[in-house]
Amino acid sequence: MLLTIDQVNDLLDGMAESFPEALFDGLNGGVNLLEEALPDPEFPAGEMYILGEYCDDLLGRYINLYYGSFSALAEQEDWDRQTWEDELRTTLSHELTHHMEARGGLHALDDRDAEELAAWREALGPLDEKI
Repeated sequence: MLLTIDQVNDLLDGMAESFPEALFDGLNGGVNLLEEALPDPEFPAGEMYILGEYCDDLLGRYINLYYGSFSALAEQEDWDRQTWEDELRTTLSHELTHHMEARGGLHALDDRDAEELAAWREALGPLDEKI
């Protein structure tokens, strides 16, 4: 099941309202739903997508979620509405955790993400063999 970007935006708005306001403190750029897909360049095409990212740069602190990445996975894995909701909530929670850790000078989730990606890379083998 594919949801439109407007449907996903509505879901995210409702989800954001269910989180404590304190999690959004200092997130001056908000949560943005961008239309594009963002394939992870460190993996073979179609193997891994970046669903969201926490950004802390000259523009401020904000979260980008990638509608196209969610849609690509939804097509590959034949998601139903509940899966969409679960994946969106998990990703938003994940990125908000990055935000809270960054505000506190912590990086445990960054470390865990790096470990998990390294395990995926090892399981898939060298990228140049897949292209």
